[in-house]
Amino acid sequence: MEFNRPMYYLKKIVKRLIRAFGLDLHRLSTDSNSTFQLLKGLEHFDIDLVFDIGANTGQFASELRDVGYQGRIVSFEPLSDASEMLSARAGHDAKWEVHGRGAIGDYDGEIEINVSANSVSSSVLPMLEAHSSAAVDSVYVASEKVAIYRLDSVAPEYLSANSRYFLKIDAQGFESQVLDGATDTLANARGVLCELSLVQLYDGQQLWQDMIQRFEQEGFTLWSILKGFTDPRDGRTLQVDAIFFRDLELTGSQLSN
Repeated sequence: MEFNRPMYYLKKIVKRLIRAFGLDLHRLSTDSNSTFQLLKGLEHFDIDLVFDIGANTGQFASELRDVGYQGRIVSFEPLSDASEMLSARAGHDAKWEVHGRGAIGDYDGEIEINVSANSVSSSVLPMLEAHSSAAVDSVYVASEKVAIYRLDSVAPEYLSANSRYFLKIDAQGFESQVLDGATDTLANARGVLCELSLVQLYDGQQLWQDMIQRFEQEGFTLWSILKGFTDPRDGRTLQVDAIFFRDLELTGSQLSN
């Protein structure tokens, strides 16, 4: 193959310019893009529906679409401002539905959620100093009373007998309560992406060891761990995203049926 010297130097110049702004350029791959890595798992397990719990303004779902996921998405979001932007974003996508505004938890009723300045750190649980000091824009600035649903109460309206679905849970410390209200839904899920905290960031949350043990007891295998929230002051990782899929032998037999 003939060496193209001008193109080689042009690529080097472009890369230097991009890095000058603190960015980098990579070919889309499982090594360089965590959402693409998740997509490969969704394709491997033939997922056709993703429940997006804690959708905020739709960042996760939009990233899934950007890397090529073409199945259905159902998003859940409790905050009023975020929910409005989420609905506008999903309105252009026929396979992306937004459930009525509300939190997902362990009972059906009402609950008060704390609203953070950056929106994404909002939680039902009180925030601890370990979180607010690592991200000064995460402090609570307001609260909202919202509906709360068990996933088991609302998921059936989106499911058919043949649904092959996946749960994404980003509930800022409230993940255990989400699972408590999703016993039936979780039992038939093919996989889960769940945010796990390595240190206590919200009062009353369960940490990563307990959460991993719980998923293993539910028959899931830890598939991969993705980098999450890091303290910029010392580089310590505070949260990660963990991907789980059903026990491979069991899932393989289900897929063949």
